[in-house]
Parts: sequence; structure tokens; C-alpha cells
Amino acid sequence: MTFLRSTLLRHLLITIAVGLVLLLLTSKLSQFRDFQLAQVAAYVTAVAGLTMLIGTSGQISIGHGAFMLIGAYATALLLEHFHWPLELLIIASAAISAVAGGIVGLAAARLRGPYLAGATLMLAVALPEVASRYQGLFGGDQGLDITVNTPPQLGVNFTLTEWLAWVTSLTALITLFILANLMRSRVGRNWRAVRDDEVAASLAGLSVAQLQIRAFVVSAACAGVGGSLLAIVTQNVAEGGYTLTLSIGLLTAAVVGGLGSLAGAVWGSLLLVLVPSFLTDFAASHGLSGAASSSVPIAAYGFVLIVVMLAFPSGIQGGLRRLFGFAAPVVGEPPVWSSLLRRHAPARDTKEKGTTT
Repeated sequence: MTFLRSTLLRHLLITIAVGLVLLLLTSKLSQFRDFQLAQVAAYVTAVAGLTMLIGTSGQISIGHGAFMLIGAYATALLLEHFHWPLELLIIASAAISAVAGGIVGLAAARLRGPYLAGATLMLAVALPEVASRYQGLFGGDQGLDITVNTPPQLGVNFTLTEWLAWVTSLTALITLFILANLMRSRVGRNWRAVRDDEVAASLAGLSVAQLQIRAFVVSAACAGVGGSLLAIVTQNVAEGGYTLTLSIGLLTAAVVGGLGSLAGAVWGSLLLVLVPSFLTDFAASHGLSGAASSSVPIAAYGFVLIVVMLAFPSGIQGGLRRLFGFAAPVVGEPPVWSSLLRRHAPARDTKEKGTTT
């Protein structure tokens, strides 16, 4: 109990400190940089949920962009028909995406490896087509517009981009705080036990299927929040922004940043937002236009990803741990499930000792 309280307090202090830094940073940045910061915060929530799903529970998803699409359209439709405030829109989008994640999780509990990856891949391909088919409801190629205004209490000189940076950063920090404590709780330890060895976890009394469904629900809710934030930042939701490319980008960000690491989700999201923008500007400044201008950023982005993975096989966060030697894993540490088995071993050991005696 003391350990949990100290962990909770440490995470809370880190969250407050980072929040104060971001608050100061948004007042110093230009409107374009505030817009990019808001984008990064939106992607961080989705990538954090995905890195938890893959790195902690051991399940793979190539279709997490579909849950972002659900959260984004839920935000747009609820705002259009009910005019809810931002906080209720974000919470509702998380809840709707969590329900969708629970449905997918039921299938995920029966699938493994490439079969699970294929099922989530099909989801990422199918959902944008559904939005395209029902254009009257979802707006077709033009999508649905979202109107967000700065609170009048902040004054007329307070920019909308800075307000959006505040909203998205605060939401991302709350999401990371919840995930950090969840991954250090008993639920997180059970997820790691299932990831390490499903058979051993089942013998230890854990419900493998139930834990896997819970992981999908939490991860989908995070993706829904990310989709809601991205819709609020871009002020438009269209099917073209949530294609399979987005899902692959989220997966790439999680792997490059470092699976199972929330700090890695931040690194991966920064690459996801900043690298394409930098490469596009670089191509335009060197006289590349048309098809060449659009292909150079993609090729260079792939090159950057290959270099990062060759230099840091465990992701950027894993590379930083190795370089600076902080939070390094203990060599020879037994798998998580072994400690679970030991909790059920005393009665058996006592019986064996008595028989030997």
C-alpha cells in the first residue's frame, strides 16, 4: 500500500511539473507551433494506449486508426446535434470507443499473432468505407466541420491555437497519468503475466481472455480520446484522415518510441508530427514539386525509421536508457508470471515437505 501511494504521488508530481512546463511553453510558441503541439498531444493519447496494448499485454493491433475515427466522428456528431461542451465530448468519445474496443476484444481473446493483426487490419480498412457509404450522416469526402471557440474569460487576445494546445495537453497528461498508474497496478502486472506466458498465467488463476478484453477496452478508449482531440484541433472530421496509413503510423510511432513505455509514446508522436512536416518543407525549399515533393517525405521518413530501429532496437526510450543507464532492467529478473505462481506455491511446498519428512 505504501509503495502504491508513493508511486501515485511520484506520477502526480511528474504530471504537474510537465503541465507547468507546457503551460509556459504554449505562451512562448508561435501559433503554428502551438498547433503542432496540440497535434502531438492528440497522437500521444492514442499511441500511449497502443504501446500499452502491445508492450504490456502482448496483443498487436494494426487498426487503431479505426478507434480514432470512431472517437472523431462521435465528437463531431454529438457536437452537431447536442452542442455538448468539450469535456463531455471527450469523455463520450472515449466511452463509445471503449465499447467498440470491447467488441473487438472479444474476437481478440480468441485470435493470436498474425490472425489478430489481420482482424484489426480489416477493421482499419472497413470503417472508412462505412463513412464513405453513408455520406448523408458522415459528410462524405468533405466530412463534418467542428466549431471551437476560445472561452471569453481568457480575453480577446488569447489565440485559439493556444487554447487548443492547453486542452489537448491537459487531456494527454491525464491519460498518461491514468495509464502510468494502471500499468504499475495489479492489473498491469497481470497483463505482463499474460504477455510473458498465457499458460502459466492461467495456471496462476488469471482469466486470460478477460484481461485481454480489458486491455483492448482501455487501449481503444485512449485512441478514441486521441481521435476526439485531433478532430477538435483540425476542426474537421473526414474519412480521408483516418485511413490505414494512420493506423500504420500509430503502430510505427509505438515501436520506434519503445513498446510498453509511455515516454516512448511521446517520442514516437513527436516523430509522427514533426518529421513529415520538416521533410515536406525541405522538399519544397529544394525545388521539388508535384509527385516528387509528395514522395520524398515518405521515402525520407521511412529512412529515418530504419535508422532509428537499427540504432535503437528497443526504441528511442530503450536507447536512452542504455546510453544514460537509468531505469535499466534487472539482469536475470524472472518473468512476471513466476511471482504469481509463487503466491500459489506455499500450500503445495508445505505438503511436499511434510511428505518428505
